[in-house]
Amino acid sequence: MTARPTLPPVSATVLVMMGVSGTGKTTIGEALASRLGWTFQEGDDFHPSANIAKMKSGQPLDDADRAPWLAKVEAWISGQLAADRSGVITCSALKRTYRSAIIGGRSDVILVYLTGSKQIIAERLEKRRGHFMPPGLLASQFKALQTPAPREKPIVVNIDQPITTQVDDVVAALAKRRSVAAS
Repeated sequence: MTARPTLPPVSATVLVMMGVSGTGKTTIGEALASRLGWTFQEGDDFHPSANIAKMKSGQPLDDADRAPWLAKVEAWISGQLAADRSGVITCSALKRTYRSAIIGGRSDVILVYLTGSKQIIAERLEKRRGHFMPPGLLASQFKALQTPAPREKPIVVNIDQPITTQVDDVVAALAKRRSVAAS
């Protein structure tokens, strides 16, 4: 059995699990938080009821709809860092302006971009039950998605692999970043 990557100690860090609906942000985020012993927050819990109703009805959110939600996501991130607590939060963060609003150039907030084929993601959404986001909105999510630029320093994870491998990939990338930062 190979050794699992571990992280050297540093100050608080928040991971933002981003990507279109159906990429596994919650599943991977919870697994990462559990593995690292960090706080986990489902970003969808911050959506106002009007946003959830709009999505349930098959209408995509616009920038104005997302603004109060993004403000709550950013407040959670700021609260974690102010309390020197590391955490993991899910947030589709589809546009650069959204990511800028929640990250604000902080080096202790790291994007984890979950990506995969449209076919795999669509199949996942068709199988998912009990979520307010209908599969019919996937096309609007891909249309809005602005892939993170290299300057955003995302950790990019292909979702077409086992959960444990995805978690290991993120932990290894974090360990590498921390080793470089410590040098």
